[in-house]
Amino acid sequence: MRRSDQRRAAVIALYQHDLTGRPLAETLGRNDSLFVRALAHAASDRSEELDATIDRHSHGWAVERIQPLERSIMRVALVEMLHPDAAPAEEPIPPEGAIEEAVESAKTFCGSEAPGFVNGVLAAVLREVRENERVR
Repeated sequence: MRRSDQRRAAVIALYQHDLTGRPLAETLGRNDSLFVRALAHAASDRSEELDATIDRHSHGWAVERIQPLERSIMRVALVEMLHPDAAPAEEPIPPEGAIEEAVESAKTFCGSEAPGFVNGVLAAVLREVRENERVR
């Protein structure tokens, strides 16, 4: 299974967990890879931190108002951007790649305005991270 498909599997598991309140272990597929499981658990375990990051960069939108699927897409991308060791991959995805895959997922699964919104929030986070790296 391609990594992009595995990322989408993690997004769907998070979305179902968020929407139904069922334990994450129940929303993951029986045959999901270790990468899918690690990515979904990392995003779930860090959801408060990730949501605070989303909230800080989604001007005019409280994180609670963001659709659960869009929020799950951004959480998965942010885990790979901010915590690349949380779901180790043979070749970690660069931050721009994580953003691109999140936008593609939003195009596939969400409404017409979602890809631009997801891109804007994640790009703002990446700018902030890079600016903070320059300051240090």
